[in-house]
Amino acid sequence: MLRLKLPTDPRWANIAEDNLEEILIDHAFCEQKAASTAISFLVTYPELSELVTEMAALAREEMSHFEMVHKIILERGFVLGRERKDEYVGEISSFFPKTGDRTERLINRLLIAALIEARSCERFKVLSENLKDQELAKFYSRLMVSEANHYSLFIRLARTYGDREEVDQKWESLLNFEGEVMARFGKKEHIHG
Repeated sequence: MLRLKLPTDPRWANIAEDNLEEILIDHAFCEQKAASTAISFLVTYPELSELVTEMAALAREEMSHFEMVHKIILERGFVLGRERKDEYVGEISSFFPKTGDRTERLINRLLIAALIEARSCERFKVLSENLKDQELAKFYSRLMVSEANHYSLFIRLARTYGDREEVDQKWESLLNFEGEVMARFGKKEHIHG
């Protein structure tokens, strides 16, 4: 369903498990950034009522995920700390050239958001299947379903506001690029790293 070109090596879960504090903090900030992205969409495109409605609901859901992760952080005696830079998102976000076309910019942003959600979903699946910590494994299994829904939402919206054939071509190109990017990642205790 996700069509990612390069799957995560399951051994990445060992890196995550050995660095739970870092992975949880990084995850919390991923959820906060996802909420901010949803808010950015509705502020930038207020005339698109369906988008506004969907993004308002998504922002609430992403912040509830942030709160869940933050609760786990506190329960384990950790502190949220400072935000970590997400090099993966930086690289993925650079794929599409800047454009003055407002609709094209929307489509590009929706596709990037879809890809980030797809990779998060895939990473949560790896964690759910490989963590020895059963509480966290179950937590990531539940969140994996949400991420899959978010991925589907962003793809659907891109196809709603853009030409289906063009959107699908862009999506395929972005997936290929992401596969090349991921070949350099998977060695850090980050959700996308």
